[in-house]
Amino acid sequence: MNQYHIISSKPLDIVTIYNLFKNNKKLKLSDELKQKIVSSKTYLDNKLMSNKKPMYGINTGFGSLYNVKISNEDLTKLQENLVMSHACGTGERVPESVVKVMLLLKIQSLSYGHSGVQLDTIERLIEFFNNDIFPFVYTQGSLGASGDLAPLAHLALPLIGKGRVVHDNEEYEATEILHKFNWEPIKLEAKEGLALLNGTQFMSAYGVYLLLMSHKTSYLADIIASISLDAFDGRLDPFHDLVHSVRPHPGQWKVARRFNELLDGSELIKREKEHVQDPYSFRCIPQVHGATKDTLDFVEKVILTEINSVTDNPNIFPEEDLIISGGNFHGQPLAFALDYLKIAMAEIGNISERRIFQLVSGLRGLPAFLVDNPGLNSGFMIPQYTAASIVSANKQLASPASVDSIVSSNGQEDHVSMGANAATQAYTLIRNVERVIAIELMNASQAIEFRRPLKTSPLLESFLEHYRKVVPFVKVDEVLHDDIEASIQFLKDVDIEVEELFLNNYDLKS
Repeated sequence: MNQYHIISSKPLDIVTIYNLFKNNKKLKLSDELKQKIVSSKTYLDNKLMSNKKPMYGINTGFGSLYNVKISNEDLTKLQENLVMSHACGTGERVPESVVKVMLLLKIQSLSYGHSGVQLDTIERLIEFFNNDIFPFVYTQGSLGASGDLAPLAHLALPLIGKGRVVHDNEEYEATEILHKFNWEPIKLEAKEGLALLNGTQFMSAYGVYLLLMSHKTSYLADIIASISLDAFDGRLDPFHDLVHSVRPHPGQWKVARRFNELLDGSELIKREKEHVQDPYSFRCIPQVHGATKDTLDFVEKVILTEINSVTDNPNIFPEEDLIISGGNFHGQPLAFALDYLKIAMAEIGNISERRIFQLVSGLRGLPAFLVDNPGLNSGFMIPQYTAASIVSANKQLASPASVDSIVSSNGQEDHVSMGANAATQAYTLIRNVERVIAIELMNASQAIEFRRPLKTSPLLESFLEHYRKVVPFVKVDEVLHDDIEASIQFLKDVDIEVEELFLNNYDLKS
């Protein structure tokens, strides 16, 4: 297998990114993009020599200081001052896995030849990526409008020998890591600081990572809900193809067909039912889970457009002999998409908690709270409380960040997206959903045991067999925190083929 991913003009897609990180590939620049980077930089240098007019961010101040002209002798100092002064992040550190995506996306965006940066600057970012050198970046500080200024400033600091990084689980001052690899600090030239700081790579990196998380969580939610349906003695009628042929939302239809596959061969699902209908949390799984999948498809389109774009400012067009100051750094498309993602994934948690509630309610021949001798044993009473607490928190996190805006930069930046807040909220929310479906798995697997000797499908029995090696059947009360944590880790460790996550789109017309 090729150990390198070539950064080229070919657009990134979600499967490429998934495989890039799963296989821990390194990066290389294509010859085509190297030439574009060099041509853009040469054009900018020539323009500075021949043009005495102020060009925003190149030989002027920034933000509301756009009218302040800077001499050519001070351009390096201007760019370094920009990086240092904008490194104002605070809060928790961004996970290293997200920082690595930030590096990839910043490299991709700068390489299109519309940013006027040195080839050496991009090559150093590639070295950081390839050697797993992760700058300290913080979750708070971006308004998601002039780009992700504070987070990207922290990402850029080590280039000039400032800030801190993590490498091989050890923390280093930037000067130490440069010395370790025998690198000199990058001497930033005209526009480079601005190109590094302008851009949406904090929001979009979270977006990519959240998409990967969400696709997996959504897939696992289908598996776990199918176990719950069988454990609850539910009906398969609502998953019949004809039902969805007359309301053919793609996600809805996809979920219904997946459930028929997951439950194929189940003794429980085939047995005669005493009840005519199931509660909505079971009967409407295709409609609810499916709507989330359709939302993921929409969010993916937005994210992919963004990560294959140039989002710094100003934009350089050497062939047209133009340098144009615009607003591609504004994160409004991402802010909307990330808010939508929050809502969609929160609903996966909401409906999961309702199934947990039904399973512990002593219905359809299941013991109250899924334990023998209820009363003496509380059984699975309180994990439902935990799930309820989590989904309530998620309802608060799902409130849209994008409807807010706060004026900044002395009124020059008078409308902002707040997409960065949407991104970090979505990260917390989706982690919460992982916890809720893990609790549902605990409940569903416990309930299945009370249906023995009847079995669910061979596929689900195999899944439960692996799970039982980690979390055994609960006979009497014990500390369930440990089982919850083990269930969460079990789901994190589940390896799903990329074809199942991203490519298994059913031919809905067949």
